[in-house]
Amino acid sequence: MSASAAKVSRKENSNHDGADETSEKEQQEAIEHIDEVQNEIDRLNEQASEEILKVEQKYNKLRQPFFQKRSELIAKIPNFWVTTFVNHPQVSALLGEEDEEALHYLSRVEVTEFEDIKSGYRIDFYFDENPYFENKALSKEFNVNEGGDPVSKSTEIKWKAGKDLTKRTGQTPNKSGKKRQHEEPESFFTWFTDHSDAGADELGEVIKDDIWPNPLQYYLVILLRQIKPAENGDFIKVVIKASQCLP
Repeated sequence: MSASAAKVSRKENSNHDGADETSEKEQQEAIEHIDEVQNEIDRLNEQASEEILKVEQKYNKLRQPFFQKRSELIAKIPNFWVTTFVNHPQVSALLGEEDEEALHYLSRVEVTEFEDIKSGYRIDFYFDENPYFENKALSKEFNVNEGGDPVSKSTEIKWKAGKDLTKRTGQTPNKSGKKRQHEEPESFFTWFTDHSDAGADELGEVIKDDIWPNPLQYYLVILLRQIKPAENGDFIKVVIKASQCLP
């Protein structure tokens, strides 16, 4: 390699190194500016959350008279709440046959969000006189403790003798009188004693966020029953209201 060629090469390398240093410096400055902008975005998001909370609190109060009026009207419809729960795909998966029987005595459901909505809510279930337990009302409450951790508490169910649905064995007698095992979901009422994961209580959140805002949509679910005639084997769809399926 000639001396002149070596000088050109060293000059090119020097320029390249300088460009790399400039590029790294620009990137570092860009990262610092992005961090500053992100802090502003986070500040606005926090401010928006506070404003949204105020709006939620305002409209939560405005909704209360309408919730009360709706409860009064629902009271005129027999089996409204058991029908609603049976028609809801997530709740129905938690219901055994005897749970459904017990829920026929459920006359009213109420969801109360605390004034500081972030701190929690309570779900109240009101029952008529029934053969299962003595309580007229069962409640489950979700809130945040002093340490900031989600917790829950609930009413102790006072079961009548031999009627504790949370202790059923999942056995039913067949026609011959012998007992057979069958798949039964864990009783709906075990939810009142389960406080293992108050921060992610699926049933509580479903009732509060999905059912409570508009229970009528589940009460009026239309079921499609398929009937197979003996002659040609075709299926005929018969449309009936879900509320007609329950006594």
